[in-house]
Parts: sequence; C-alpha cells; structure tokens
Amino acid sequence: MAGPGRRRPAPAPRRGGGVRALAAALGLAAAGPAPAQEIVCRVALVLALDVSSSVDAEEDRLQRQGLAAALAAPEVAAAFLASDLPVALAAFEWSGRWNQTVILDWRLIGSEADLARAAAEVAESRRSTNQYPTAMGHALGHASTMLREAPRCLRQTVDVSGDGINNDGFGPRLTYEAFPFEGITVNGLVIEEGGAEAGDIALRDWYAREVLLGPLAFLEVADGFADFERAMRRKLEREVGAQAIGALGDRKR
Repeated sequence: MAGPGRRRPAPAPRRGGGVRALAAALGLAAAGPAPAQEIVCRVALVLALDVSSSVDAEEDRLQRQGLAAALAAPEVAAAFLASDLPVALAAFEWSGRWNQTVILDWRLIGSEADLARAAAEVAESRRSTNQYPTAMGHALGHASTMLREAPRCLRQTVDVSGDGINNDGFGPRLTYEAFPFEGITVNGLVIEEGGAEAGDIALRDWYAREVLLGPLAFLEVADGFADFERAMRRKLEREVGAQAIGALGDRKR
C-alpha cells in the first residue's frame, strides 16, 4: 500500500448544482459498485479524526496519541485478531471543506506486528492544519471515496470522532444522499468537554440524529480529550471484535 498522503477532498457545493450534482460529477453518487474482487477481509474500517480549529495542540496530541495507544492495547489486538479474516484499516484527519489528509493508508491487519506498525504510524503523524472549521459532511464524503479504494471486505465502517457540530459546507445527511453509502455503517465518537452542547442541542444528540448511519451504528462518548483513548479502545473492540463478527453472521442468514 502507498504511504500516507493527501487525497482529493470532498468538494464544496457550488451554486445551482448542489452536493448531489458535484458528487455525480466526480463519478461518485452515480457510480456502480466497484469491480468484483475476492473478499480478503471482514471489515474495512476508516477512522476520521477532527483537527478543526476548536481542537488545540494539546487536544490534538491527546487524540492522536490516544488512537495510537488504543490500537496498541491488548484487548484491541485481540478484537482485531478474533477471526482468520483480517481487518482493513485506514485513518485520516479532517477539518474544513478542502482539508482531509491521510495519516494511515489502507493496510490489512492480520497480526500483532501489523497492528503495532499501524499504531506507530499514527503516533508519528503530524497535524496538517489547525485553522479551519468543522466540515463533517465533506469529511464523510472523503471517507466514502476512501472506502471505494479499500480491499474488498464483508462490511465497511466509518468511525468519525469530533468535539462539535458541522459548521462549514454541507452536513452529514446531505452527504449520505449524494455519496455512495449503501451498506456502509457510520459510528460516532463524541468528545464532550464538561457536557459540551451545540446551541440547545447536546452534542451526542446531534451525532445520534445527524451522523449515525446503518442499523448497527452506535455512539461512544469521551469525557474530554483526556478520555479519548479509553473511548476509542471500547469503540474499536466493538467495531472489529466478536460482536461485529456475530453481526456478520446475522446479516448472512
């Protein structure tokens, strides 16, 4: 797999066309399924980390190092290696409409050594920007395009974390209408600082209503950035472990 780098971000909407027209123009919304390939993994999981301007340098460190530590945790390793079929893993950071940067390109996790290398790559990554708002819809569009390039897996999951609501560009629900999200599960990790709220709407309620997608989707809540590692550990265990494998069996019946 290629090393980390910058991919073409989800576009900003233009007057007269809208997000659906732009997605179709990129061959995304109207595109059919990718060419048939042999199934090589059970879950393709892409992690999306918020680096918008509301996240300061220390919070970014806690989030980035927290993800690396979660990936290195023994219970998470056990979940990743709970089946003979590996997990395909990737990660990117996001903020404004045009600001999505891959920090971990797709790789198959089939051993503890694979997971350790992925954790080290995340830990060594450096924030690309700190000055843009929260364009979550564009981030989710970017996740959708990344999943089209993933190894062929039985399931596809987006794991998006953040500390605020969408405040730039189109939102998650418009993204789900315009980009190819059929069969994709979107889970959320809310980072709440002292019961953070978006206006009069609790942040977790906004995630539950606007972000979660799919019948198996769920929400994890971190009590501030210092709690990010614990929340991410729990989330990863649930996304790739025995519960996820059981859900695959339910779907195939």
